[in-house]
Amino acid sequence: MNIQLNRDDQFIDDLDSKLNNEEKLSSWDLFHMSYQSSVATSTPEFKGLTAPNHLPHVNFLQHQLDSAQQVVEEMNGRGILADEVGLGKTIEAGLILKEYMIRGLVKKALILVPASLVNQWVNELNQKFYIPAISQRKRPVWDQQNIVVTSLDTAKRPVHRDVILEQEYDFVLIDEAHKLKNHKTKNYEFVRALKKKYCLLLTATPVQNKLTDIFNLVSILKPGYLGSYDEFTKKFGRDRKNLFNDGKLKQLVQNVMVRNRREDTGIDWTKRHVKTIWVDFTEDEQEAYDELSHISRETSNFSSITYTRELCSSREACYLSLRKLVNENNELPNRDDYEAFMQRIEQLPHHAKADKVIELIQNTDEKFIIFTEYRATQFYLQWYLQQHGISSVPFRGGFKRSKKDWMRQLFENHAQVLIATEAGGEGINLQFCNNMINYDLPWNPMRLEQRIGRIHRFGQEQDVHIYNFAIRNTMEEHVLHLLYEKIKLFERVVGNLDDILADLDIGDVEKEIQSIFQESATDGEAKIKLENLSSVISYAQNQYLEEDQHGSRESS
Repeated sequence: MNIQLNRDDQFIDDLDSKLNNEEKLSSWDLFHMSYQSSVATSTPEFKGLTAPNHLPHVNFLQHQLDSAQQVVEEMNGRGILADEVGLGKTIEAGLILKEYMIRGLVKKALILVPASLVNQWVNELNQKFYIPAISQRKRPVWDQQNIVVTSLDTAKRPVHRDVILEQEYDFVLIDEAHKLKNHKTKNYEFVRALKKKYCLLLTATPVQNKLTDIFNLVSILKPGYLGSYDEFTKKFGRDRKNLFNDGKLKQLVQNVMVRNRREDTGIDWTKRHVKTIWVDFTEDEQEAYDELSHISRETSNFSSITYTRELCSSREACYLSLRKLVNENNELPNRDDYEAFMQRIEQLPHHAKADKVIELIQNTDEKFIIFTEYRATQFYLQWYLQQHGISSVPFRGGFKRSKKDWMRQLFENHAQVLIATEAGGEGINLQFCNNMINYDLPWNPMRLEQRIGRIHRFGQEQDVHIYNFAIRNTMEEHVLHLLYEKIKLFERVVGNLDDILADLDIGDVEKEIQSIFQESATDGEAKIKLENLSSVISYAQNQYLEEDQHGSRESS
């Protein structure tokens, strides 16, 4: 691109003439207006927040204002925002960034967030804080734009990495910062290498399985603040309980971390109403389920347990998986049984769960989110709702950012139902809806909390209604009774359940449950094993809550 520059000789001659003849360069009125403008926009002292005065349309909560002020005044712009889920860490971060921009201390900023949240961050910064943020597209903008939002995976790619590391950022923000807990990863090395004046780390779980998690996060903010890695582990050990038990360490961490809890905010949170919707298979469906359980148990394939789960969701999901199994395994020992079974489920009527969905929502105008585990079920539900005059839109991981935003807008302004696969459990905020149907219950409890967190969060003005569908006399009944209800996951927000599972050395609850069903000879045996698993989790959960409350009392 060629840019033509023209020399303004007339302006230069006039300026020279006025300087030589000591003439006025501007009128007194213009000078006075400029002076008054400078006074009005200046920050006379570095105490208190200026940004809220420039954002009268935002109703900040007191804990959000206090957190932002603490980071600016006491932490010099380098801190961990570790509020519990749903308390507004994004609001606090935007307020801090706006404050520094108003004070003239931040011009260039890099904001690293999960890919699914990029557009949400851009919209929030622009619309709520009037910060001109843009998202990184295919064309690099690192050295051309001042406020860029992108994902860490995008930023660390070779085509971008070197350019980014050359930039001198006034402000760097990392959302979901607990993913940087391992100092040996390339993500951690990349973030440590960024040139940054101010830095914010956002995470609801700053300490997960080991005490060294907090050491690694603090070392991004203030290298050497907690000493070297060897010195830290020698002095404080690796047990995360020491964060509460060691007074010196606790004080050191409190100097760089802000953590607000729901019970301490004074907010009157809306209630969470949970109802289990029991579904009975038709006689033909129950016989098909029992037959599939028998066939799949004879199959050595570990993933065969998935087929019965899928049949509890829709015949379409089950059929597609079985068709793939048969087509890709010529040596399948009971191939004929599977072929005959697929012909059988082709004759099944509409799924009993789908009929319950229609029964629940067809006589109301309220909006609902339906979560399913399977894309085939998503397609089926959208078609079946349409047959009953119920408008819906899909939401899944394969959509590009722009299409996800479009689906969200369609749901808010036009459609009654949003049918989401697990991708809908991350990133989007849907406080305008207060009804959720867990059509398929996930076998990982944390994924359930992520789902509910889309609507039961700060900004929700209505009580939230959660409907959990489960089919009697199937594995769904066992999972609902013995896992979810026993650990009371529906009644309370468990933001640290992943910490509890890490302590129990349970890396993946879903695999644990799969193993139980796969290795159990009877339903009774599976039920006993699930009972044991839920008892262990429940006990550890109570211990953790007592410890967490003790730490909260000590810190106050």
